[in-house]
Amino acid sequence: MYKAVIDASALLAFLKDESTPLEELESLLPKSVISSVNACEVATVMCRLGMPLEAINGLINENVREIIPFDQQLALSAAGLWEATKVYGLSLADRACIALGQKMQLPIYTADKIWNKLKLDNVEIKRIR
Repeated sequence: MYKAVIDASALLAFLKDESTPLEELESLLPKSVISSVNACEVATVMCRLGMPLEAINGLINENVREIIPFDQQLALSAAGLWEATKVYGLSLADRACIALGQKMQLPIYTADKIWNKLKLDNVEIKRIR
């Protein structure tokens, strides 16, 4: 059983061991999912830091239970979030994460402050910092 959807910002904060209260997130990660779009975002950041792709793949797979493919349904749901999120400048990855949380009816964990301002139906957003 899955417990949460993890945003790229939350997983990056955990992987980079940033000085934030991550204990709750650490216990949730083995029971959590991440969108393939967010996994790509995490991998891109880690590539920029010089980590090889094989190591990145292992790191993501060790810390998150499953990577959920960004399919047509999620693509349309993410597109549908554009109007409600455009004033906050949310990225495609952000909207992909929210669409996944709505679809799976799971809380979303993020490190992004701007998400506190979102007023969306059918989603629970939790900031880790």
